Amino acid sequence: MKGARLFSTAVAAVLLVVLATWLLTRPHPRFAAGDPALTPGDAGRGKLVFAASGCASCHASPGQPDRFRLGGDLALASPYGTFRVPNISPDPAAGIGSWSVADLANALISGVSPSGQHYYPAFPYASYTGMTLDDIRDLYAFLHTLSPVPERPQPHEISLLFRVRRFVGFWKLLFFHEGRSEGARNGDPVHDRGSYLVETLGHCAECHSSRNIFGAIKPKTRFAGGVSSEDIGFNPNITPTDIGSWSEQDVVEMLHSGRTPDHGYVGWSMADVVENTAELPEADRMAIARYLKSLPPRPTPHP
Repeated sequence: MKGARLFSTAVAAVLLVVLATWLLTRPHPRFAAGDPALTPGDAGRGKLVFAASGCASCHASPGQPDRFRLGGDLALASPYGTFRVPNISPDPAAGIGSWSVADLANALISGVSPSGQHYYPAFPYASYTGMTLDDIRDLYAFLHTLSPVPERPQPHEISLLFRVRRFVGFWKLLFFHEGRSEGARNGDPVHDRGSYLVETLGHCAECHSSRNIFGAIKPKTRFAGGVSSEDIGFNPNITPTDIGSWSEQDVVEMLHSGRTPDHGYVGWSMADVVENTAELPEADRMAIARYLKSLPPRPTPHP
């Protein structure tokens, strides 16, 4: 009898742990499909949101010049395997043509797919989560003006353990703060616009920071530089530690032409970023410059 009671207690404990894990890691989409606040916005403004967010840098089909052909399939190498970027063209089968505005909002703000699964944080929703609903509505409208791309990306090539998307729920519990931006605001409209562009839409910290073993940004290295996700280079420190000698106008010029104050040009993935920032209004590039110059200086971490 005693053995039977111990066995029953152990089974009950296991079931309780399983239930608690299931509840703690379940996806939490914030928006319902019929939310009246989520209707398509202005496609013209959405084109600027698209540029500021760098959507083409990852989602444009590789090996062709059209930045609006959003068939995905870019390979993103990582310590956990290779992720394949999804198709976000308005194709109803291969892309997001069947999505509602709420679906897009849940992807960007909650990191949850229309089918109710967690997205891997290779998709930088940890930054996008601070987006305004107006920007999401406008982005949705713009995406639906583009040509559908029928090709489907290849599947992710990641280890068996990481294929269980429910485990991403644990990562979110530790490192994801839904709806919150890391950006500082000081009441200066130019600075505060820059905070939104750098921290949220531009998700600059996602590349210019170092990460822990779980793939989350180490707060003390935010914007101080870090090894690229592909482990083939080091993204530079963009706090005043390294760009303290740059003027705001130097930053504005780099974001427009790629030219740096030492008469060089940015290269590698930053050259692609400049293709996006060059499409922004001059005022937005100035806002980015103002915010970057206000960052606290941080030492560059060892690669």
